Amino acid sequence: MGISDLILQKWLWIIILALIAICILPFVILYAILSLPPPYSAVAVFSIIACWGIVAGYKEWILYKKNEEKKKKRFNV
Repeated sequence: MGISDLILQKWLWIIILALIAICILPFVILYAILSLPPPYSAVAVFSIIACWGIVAGYKEWILYKKNEEKKKKRFNV
């Protein structure tokens, strides 16, 4: 398997495009937020912060419930 076979692999290009998107997308979002008029940019920033907090709280709740289920199974068996 030579270098030409590697370049033609579909998974390689999917990984390369995903890495480029991971690197570029935050800058595009930041530019879009900064290009908004002042009241809308503040609303966008606070919305991102609020959504981030909600998702983090939900994740903690899910982990807590999962640990509770493990404890119940351990004591019931």
